[in-house]
Amino acid sequence: MSGNEAVARGAWEAGCNVAAAYPGTPSTEILEYASQLPDMYSEWSINEKVSLEVAIGASLAGSRSLCAMKHVGLNVASDALMSQTLAGVGAGLVIAVADDVGLSSSQNEQDSRFWGRFAHVPVLEPADAQEAFDYTKRAFEISEQFNTPVILRLTTRICHVKGVVTFGNRTSFSKAEGFVKDPGRYIMTPGIAKKRLPMMFEREAEMQRYSEVCDLNVIEEGSDSRIGFITSGPTYMHVKEAYPNAAVIKLGLSYPVPFAKIRELATQVDQLVIAEEVEPILETELKAAGIELLGKEILPRIGELSPNVLRPAISKLLGEEAPEVAPTKTPIEIKPPVARIDPATGIDVFPRPPTMCVACPHLGIYYCLSKIRNTTISGDIGCYTLGAGHPWNALDTTICMGASMGIAHGLDKGRVEADKDKKIIAVIGDSTFMHMGMQGLLDITYNKGNVTILLLDNRAVGMTGGQDNPASGRDIHGQDAMKIDFRKLCEALGVKPERIHEVNPYELPSLFTALRDEVKIPEPSVIITNQPCVLIDFYGAQPAFTVDDDKCTGCGNCLDIGCPAILVTRRETVIKPNGSEKELAFVKIESGACTGCDLCPKTCGPDAILPLADYIRQ
Repeated sequence: MSGNEAVARGAWEAGCNVAAAYPGTPSTEILEYASQLPDMYSEWSINEKVSLEVAIGASLAGSRSLCAMKHVGLNVASDALMSQTLAGVGAGLVIAVADDVGLSSSQNEQDSRFWGRFAHVPVLEPADAQEAFDYTKRAFEISEQFNTPVILRLTTRICHVKGVVTFGNRTSFSKAEGFVKDPGRYIMTPGIAKKRLPMMFEREAEMQRYSEVCDLNVIEEGSDSRIGFITSGPTYMHVKEAYPNAAVIKLGLSYPVPFAKIRELATQVDQLVIAEEVEPILETELKAAGIELLGKEILPRIGELSPNVLRPAISKLLGEEAPEVAPTKTPIEIKPPVARIDPATGIDVFPRPPTMCVACPHLGIYYCLSKIRNTTISGDIGCYTLGAGHPWNALDTTICMGASMGIAHGLDKGRVEADKDKKIIAVIGDSTFMHMGMQGLLDITYNKGNVTILLLDNRAVGMTGGQDNPASGRDIHGQDAMKIDFRKLCEALGVKPERIHEVNPYELPSLFTALRDEVKIPEPSVIITNQPCVLIDFYGAQPAFTVDDDKCTGCGNCLDIGCPAILVTRRETVIKPNGSEKELAFVKIESGACTGCDLCPKTCGPDAILPLADYIRQ
C-alpha cells in the first residue's frame, strides 16, 4: 500500500464512519481509497474548511471521523481547527495533513507541525506505510483519550512510496448517546471560550506527560556513540540508512515533545543532531530547554533530508571526508525549453517541462490571452497555472486557491497612472471558483470592480487527477448529483446577465471576440468556457489531424497553441525583402496523440492542417 491508502484503511478499521476531503496532491488518494471501502460515508467537500467542519459535526454526533488535505489546505481549515481545539471532540477526530516537502506540486513548503503548537493538539508522524496505517488507528484512540482533534502529519515521501502493510478487520465504533447538547462547550462565545482555555492548557500538560511514556517515542541505542539523532517521520528512515549504527530517538508522537526522553539520549552520545523536515521547530524548543544539539547549522532548511544530504554534513561534523552535494538551484524566471536535434529522425526534441495535455480546452484560452495586449492577468491554482509558461507566457500572478479574484480586484483598485488603460483579467477554474473564488467575485461586484473573469469549466478537479465536483454533476462514487449552473451562480453573485457569456474554448474566433469585447466594458464580466478535461469520460475525441507538407509554409502559428502533439520537423532561416532574417518552423502532428480538437487548423493560414482521413484520401 501507499501511505495514503494505508491511512484510509487504518481509519476504516478503526471504525471511522465519515471521511471528507478536498483533493490536493499529495493527499488526494486518501479519500479516493476511502470511497471504495464499505460502511463509511466519504465525500469530496467544496474546500478544506468545509471538510473539517463535516468531520467535526460527525465527531460531535458520535461517529469517528477523518478529514484529509494537503498542507496549504490546513490554512483554509484553520478557522474551524482553532475553535474546535477549545471545544474538543465527541468521537475521535483525525486530521490527515500531507506536507509537500521538496515542493513536488505546491506553491510553498510550509511545515504543518506548527499547527500542533498553534492549536495545542497532538501531532503524530508515521515513517512508512505500515506506520501510516497503525498511527491512524492510534490517532483515534488518542483523540478520545484527551478529548482533542489529532493531526496526522504526512509528507509526500510517506503518501506516495509503497510498502508492505499488515492489516486486519474493521471494528465498529459509535457513541451510543449520539450528540449531547452542551452549550457551555460547543457555543464559542467569548465568555465560554475563556472558560475553555485553562482546560485546553491542562490537557496539553497531560499530553506532554503522556509523550514521555508513550510507546510511539522510542530510543534506539547504537554502537557508535560519537553521534545520536533526533528524528520523526521519514527522516528516521533516512538517518537509519545513512547511519545504521547511530543512536536514534524516533518521535512518533512529535508534539508534545518528550524533553526528558531526549535528555536521556543526549547523555549517551558525544554529539546530538536533530534531523527534521523542514523547519527547525523541535530544534528551537530543545535549545530553549537547554539541550545542546546541532540542527540547521549543518543541515539544509529546504527539501528532504535524504542520505545523500545527511552524509556530507555529518561527515564534516565527524571529521570524515565526504563528497559535496550540489546546492539547490532556484529558478528565477520561466524560460522556453531549448530543443535538441534527434540524430535518428532529425526532429527537434524538447525537454518535457510541465505542460498542458494534447487538446486541453485551456490551450485556446491561453492562445487568445497571449494575443491580447495591454493586460494584466491574475492566475490561480490548477492545470491552467501552466499558462504562465512557454509558449503562452499569459499569466502575471499566481498566489493561492481563489486568489485570482481578489488580486485582480486589487490590481484594478490600486492601479497607478501608468496602468490606467490596462485591462484586468482573472483566470480561475471551476473547482477553484467553488473552493474559494465565489467570495472574490462577490467582492468585485459589491465594490464595483472592473475585472473580466475567465471561468474555465472543465467539469473536473483536473490538476489532481480529474476528481468530480459540483460542476461534473457526480459525487465521489460517480453517482448522479446536483450540477451547478455557473451562469445563474455568477448572476446571483452580482454580475449582470448581459455580461455573462458561455463559449466553446475550441472556437477561437468566438472566444477571442468575447475576450476583446468584454475587457473594454468598465464593469465586471464573466466568460465561462464549457468543454471537459480531455482525461475524463465526458470528453469525446474526434478524428485526428495531420499536416500536408506541401502546403506548410513554416509560419509556426500553430506552435503558439502549445499543443504537445505538434512537433517541429525542421527549421529554415530566410532573408526577407527588407534584409531581416525570419526563422521558419515546419511541423508535423503526432496523429496517434491528436484528439481532433480543431484548434490548430484555425491558426493555419495556408490550410496545411487537415483531417487525417481527408489527407489519406488525397
